Amino acid sequence: MARSKIGVLVAVLALVAGCRVAPPRQMPVVEPMPPAFGEQPADSSIGQVSWKQYFTDSRLVSLIDTAVRHNQDMLIATQHLEQAKARIGYARAALAPEVRATMTASGDHYGKYTMSGVGNFDTNKSQNIDENQKVAEGLTPDYFIGLRSSWEIDIWGKLKDQKKAALSSFLAAGEGRKLVQTELVATVAGLYYDLLALDNELKIIHKNTSLQESALDVVKVQKEAGRATELAVQQFEAQLLRTRALAFSIRQNIKATENELNFLTGRYAGTVMRDSIRMIDVSGIRFPVGSPLLLLENRPDIKEARLHWDAATHRSAAAGKAFLPALQLTPYAGLNAFRASVLFDPGSIVYGVLGGLTAPVFNRQQLKADQAIAVAEQKIAILEYQKRLLDAFREVITLHSSVENVKQSYVIKQQEVALLNNAVSTARELYYTGYANYLEVISAQRGVLEAELELTGLRKDLLKASVDLYRALGGGWGEAAN
Repeated sequence: MARSKIGVLVAVLALVAGCRVAPPRQMPVVEPMPPAFGEQPADSSIGQVSWKQYFTDSRLVSLIDTAVRHNQDMLIATQHLEQAKARIGYARAALAPEVRATMTASGDHYGKYTMSGVGNFDTNKSQNIDENQKVAEGLTPDYFIGLRSSWEIDIWGKLKDQKKAALSSFLAAGEGRKLVQTELVATVAGLYYDLLALDNELKIIHKNTSLQESALDVVKVQKEAGRATELAVQQFEAQLLRTRALAFSIRQNIKATENELNFLTGRYAGTVMRDSIRMIDVSGIRFPVGSPLLLLENRPDIKEARLHWDAATHRSAAAGKAFLPALQLTPYAGLNAFRASVLFDPGSIVYGVLGGLTAPVFNRQQLKADQAIAVAEQKIAILEYQKRLLDAFREVITLHSSVENVKQSYVIKQQEVALLNNAVSTARELYYTGYANYLEVISAQRGVLEAELELTGLRKDLLKASVDLYRALGGGWGEAAN
């Protein structure tokens, strides 16, 4: 009796020792975003507009639609989403009993001086059993056909925490897919605008080449008439060759950009259809950024980080509850006999259940390590979320400022181009009448070429800055067009 009491006491102490859970750890504090982006009004945000409405160029919309459907990164992100979905099913299954259909056959030899051997010998000598109840001597068979189950009762909610962590990870994977799409939409739009700019640059080169060829012809005629020197002819011709050489560089950039877009749309080659006649002028368009709080709703990377934080929190909670006792039930039901001939007899039906309460005692160091890892992952997730908030706020402020400044620069550059075009005409008239030298004409032609290329570059920068601002505000995650 004393030994029995001591055994019970040891068992109780072991369970109590196992129930001690490490105290909660202090987590980083998330600093909320400011209520507004500087002095910008907290109105609606372009990040809430679907990309199908935001972009008005039908060719660009078609190109983005193809990319969203066939881009390899999008397809990979979809499979990551499927993986996360499968993990939810795995975590949900842990809450339900595990049932296995079992069919086993074994044979045991019991020695003369073993408890089973003596028991079988004594049983066979009994007058109360028939021939089918006698145990075979030598090798004793044992047959079982039936169901065995194992079920951990989720007393403390550990398994539910694991399920919640899997669900949060699944939702985070969904936001991760949206993030891939927002980046893809912005990249495709940016490259498309690069193409439009390159097309316009090529037109500018062709126009200036024609003007310079005309000027060279005039200088050659003037040389034959003795009104110009060979040096003037050489200078005009050198400028023309330099302009012609620029066209080849632009054509190569066009080919490289088309190849990049083909890659993003999941195809090997093909001409990118585009409207090369004009580039969209966005210099007069407003780009409302809304409230910083809208970023929490619109930006997939922020939502993804928040869900990763939730998942890490649930995993940390589950790791802490692993120290608590677990209730395990192992029921079974089936047919069991030591003779194959009577295995399917009603007298061979068996069923039973075993319940056990277990708590960790000697593997606590491993559990402590698991909990430390989970807590560290939770802190990392919180810090990553804070980093996303800071980065998002910085991006919007910087890009909105960029859009406004490029707008102003574009307006001024338009005025410069108009003046330089007039200067070219003036320089030629003065040169033909002898009031200006050929260097002034060459300088004027070079100036207008450079200014027109810079104007095209500024328009491209403005378009791409507006796309980047749209992405930074969370735009670009709508569904593909039907």
